[in-house]
Amino acid sequence: MICICQDAVNVGDEGGFAPPIKSNREGVELLMNAIEKSGHLDKVILGMDVASSEFFVDGKYDLAKKSRTESSSEPLLSGAELASFYKELCRDFPILSIEDAFDQDDWDSWVAFTADVGAAVQVVGDDLTVTNPLRIEKAAKLKACNSLLLKVNQIGSVSESIEAVKLAKVNGWGIMTSHRSGETEDSYIADLAVGLCTGQIKTGAPCRSERLAKYNQLLRIEEELGAPEYAGKAFRTPRWMGQ
Repeated sequence: MICICQDAVNVGDEGGFAPPIKSNREGVELLMNAIEKSGHLDKVILGMDVASSEFFVDGKYDLAKKSRTESSSEPLLSGAELASFYKELCRDFPILSIEDAFDQDDWDSWVAFTADVGAAVQVVGDDLTVTNPLRIEKAAKLKACNSLLLKVNQIGSVSESIEAVKLAKVNGWGIMTSHRSGETEDSYIADLAVGLCTGQIKTGAPCRSERLAKYNQLLRIEEELGAPEYAGKAFRTPRWMGQ
């Protein structure tokens, strides 16, 4: 067992522990400390869901929005400044995937950032693309991101979701099958991730049963398939079985 702090630790909407931290960097440092103490430094990479639309205010990004007071000194950031902050984190830590790096309509920042880091870092569109083929086509044309977050109930049907996945694959994107913050015990996204060969699944920390249900389903699928190929480091470009 790894004790990361002596303070009370909350559990977030997606089943993850939420310890009290004072900065964004401190959160990553805490993760790295836990990974090192568990002996898995050579096995773990990090991904971030920034949800930047939540702190986009009048054309600027407010990293201190939820804690800001009249005396707060932390400056508001432009899209370029926020991109520099991400690049600094990627340089200092093994961060290879960043979701919702910018506001959903800040297309210029998305395009510039993907052009800059897209070869090494997965830039995931969630609010940007909302599993909508029309938004995906625009993002692909502009090269605004290089990965799709697949959420079935964003677009409304499984058939439309499959169309979105096909479009993403045609454009060489990575695909991350995703849960929602308010989840149920239904585990179908595990089947979807395997069936559509997305290579990635985002379903929260195994702290509560509605999260654990998806991981258990993946184990059952593995048993049924025999010895399926694990995407591993090729998570951005997984292969179909037998390909």
